[in-house]
Amino acid sequence: MRQKMQWTNKGSALLLAGALLALSPFTAVPAWGAGATAGALRAARSAAEPSDGPEPIDFAVVVDQSKSLADKDLARETEAAALLSQGEISERSRAAVIGFGSSEKPGQSPVREVCPLIVADAAGRERLSDCVQLLGRRDEKRMGPGTDFPAAIRQAVTRLTQGGDQAGAKTPAVPKVVFLLTDGKLDVADSPEYGTDRDSRQANGQRRLTEELARARAAGVQIWPLGFGSAIDRSALTAMADGGYRGACSEVPGSAPRMRVVGTSAEIDTALQETFAAARCARIAHGTAGKPPADLTVTIPPIATDGSLTVSKHDPKVRVTYYDPAGRKVPARGEFDGSLFEVSGQDGPVEALRVKNPLPGRWRVHIEAPEGHRDREVAVRAIWQGRLRSDVTLDPASPRAGEEVTVQARMQTRRGVVISDPRQLAGLAVTAEMSGAGFRPVTFRLADDGRAPDRKAGDVRFTGRLTVPAGATGELKFVTRMAAPGITSDLRPLYARVAEGPRPVIAGLAVDQATVYPGGTVRGTLDVTNEDSAPHTLRLALKDVTPGAELALAPTTVTAPPGGSTRVPFTVTVGGSTPLGELGGQVTVVDTDGDVALDSDYLDARVVAPPTWWDRWWKEVAGGAGVLLLLAAFAGIRLAARRRRRDLTGLTLELGHEGRNLYSLPIRRGQSPGGVFAFTVDEPYGAPPTLRRIRGGTTSASHVLRRTGGGDLLLRPRGGPQVPVRTGEPIALGDHELVVRGGHAEPRRTRDLPRSRRSGRPRGPGTGAGPGGGPGRRRGTDAGTGPGPGGGTGAATGFDPGAGSGEAAPGAGAYDENF
Repeated sequence: MRQKMQWTNKGSALLLAGALLALSPFTAVPAWGAGATAGALRAARSAAEPSDGPEPIDFAVVVDQSKSLADKDLARETEAAALLSQGEISERSRAAVIGFGSSEKPGQSPVREVCPLIVADAAGRERLSDCVQLLGRRDEKRMGPGTDFPAAIRQAVTRLTQGGDQAGAKTPAVPKVVFLLTDGKLDVADSPEYGTDRDSRQANGQRRLTEELARARAAGVQIWPLGFGSAIDRSALTAMADGGYRGACSEVPGSAPRMRVVGTSAEIDTALQETFAAARCARIAHGTAGKPPADLTVTIPPIATDGSLTVSKHDPKVRVTYYDPAGRKVPARGEFDGSLFEVSGQDGPVEALRVKNPLPGRWRVHIEAPEGHRDREVAVRAIWQGRLRSDVTLDPASPRAGEEVTVQARMQTRRGVVISDPRQLAGLAVTAEMSGAGFRPVTFRLADDGRAPDRKAGDVRFTGRLTVPAGATGELKFVTRMAAPGITSDLRPLYARVAEGPRPVIAGLAVDQATVYPGGTVRGTLDVTNEDSAPHTLRLALKDVTPGAELALAPTTVTAPPGGSTRVPFTVTVGGSTPLGELGGQVTVVDTDGDVALDSDYLDARVVAPPTWWDRWWKEVAGGAGVLLLLAAFAGIRLAARRRRRDLTGLTLELGHEGRNLYSLPIRRGQSPGGVFAFTVDEPYGAPPTLRRIRGGTTSASHVLRRTGGGDLLLRPRGGPQVPVRTGEPIALGDHELVVRGGHAEPRRTRDLPRSRRSGRPRGPGTGAGPGGGPGRRRGTDAGTGPGPGGGTGAATGFDPGAGSGEAAPGAGAYDENF
């Protein structure tokens, strides 16, 4: 009925505008008259369009205060009632709170209206926060201990229908809903007004309940019962839900009244909020809970346009601070970054932040409390609704009577956010209604399923097709309706005009799909065919642009030459301060001769942040870094290979004389840095010569063996020039010979070496008794023991450790290294 009233108001406004124009002296001037008519039409349409905010709801929370409830149950009922009154998302809604019991003695009343019907604006919600606390105070002198459902429903229906719609109206202008909380069943056995004895009173009470439910149905009042505990009469609650008005806020399943039962009173706050959300086509987002001090969070989706963050504090001493998804503290009241805020209930057990145009994402709720008030767990939830705008295009833009027209709609929020993710619109049903003169309104379905006429499934463009009735004349009005859990439409109409006769000018717009930076351009083309004998001037314009977007269209006028077709490119320049995200709006083209709409197309562009230096050059930087890494790896491999080639580890130096091996010195790992090994020949008095490595690098008194990068061996004798060395071949070294052997590359020549009788290995000199029988000591390279020439035993100390008793260390020559 509300829509019918709006259309009637629109028609009255048009008649009034026409009457004023008829009396105006400017109506004789065509230019002034056309302008005045257009202005009057715009004013009339503005008056007829629905409000921008969520639709209001009138509701009553009816709370059982019978004797069967414990004090904690009553306290939880009180907080649940406060959640509804504080969390309501429309400032035009009205709420009442009623407690009920029974009337069994003089002076008692079965109902107690603690809060009359109060508008839920900023001041009203504060009043509701205060008066709802009266539910927690039972007065046995003024209310009996029974459960009088008929009286409770009668009081609620009376309050909700005072000054409202007349009985018998098919659809109430504002939904009227009763939320009833109870832990038991009908109990009026001790209420004298229902009869003279207990049995008749119960029977009469049941009949009275049926009558009150019929009255609620006739008045358009829904009943949503919520029971808790084990003594619930489920059939009675079902009868209440079915007996009241069966209308719903939408065709979404679950929107019609139904009963619900939970186990204990501890669950009623969540259950009642969910029931409330279902009744007013909203959704609940459950957040986190914790004891103060703590940070709680709750997430609001991108499609939400109106919402309330409710905080169940339990203790009024708990203080709450709210932060948006960007981490910014939001004001308790006022506007901030395109959102409107309003806090209520700060001095009560339930607090709420109402937000219009909330920023989507995870909100943070910080709670603090003084010592002694931190033992109760605080919970946060969000009740929200997405009141979406439908951005509609028609093809053709001005259809003729009897012509088929394709209607396409895409959705955007009040903040101008274009919904591009189909998951956010899961379960959405979209219909459109076309009305106008000469035919009855026609309703048809729009779908995003990829079936003709829809071009692509999941592109969030809902498409439908219908034929304009043959009797249609004048103006056409299209209204799109959306239905899904938590989603409604703003019912904003699109107007078109029925074309008469052939079209002399046909135009087609095509806007490129693009991703642009602020300051960039979106391109498109206009194809025009002018079959008239005179040129036509066409006007290009932008429509329904995202709020805050800075867009410039060029050109704005095009001349279509007569008798031919032409293609005209155009651009839409995106200003530097345009918000990031999907760009909403349309490009339209109108023939100025008669102001006839020819075509329109969506702006299909996404504005993204301009690339940083890293974004632009990261591939080149990564490629260069990769090349450097490869070069470094190659250089490292070559250096390691060169080091390995120059390494002398594994070579053995053998000092000999006249074909006999006098001493062997192996080169161990780490002893030839840079491929250089320095050594000297020690010639102790009275003993064979030995080889000894020089630590700390080369000296003037040392012999130096080194390997070149090519792998060649060079020997620089002390004080002499370098000479090449080949492994296994002797080279003169003073009075001796030096042979360099490389591992197993050269077989060792041992035919001239004496063997030890005990081990078969070469025998070496030890330090023992001299010719005179006395002890002797000699210093060699290695340490070991062995029999001396005098037949005794002795010890020798040397550079490298070894062990033996008359035996050479591994790799030793004719004489033991332990000398």
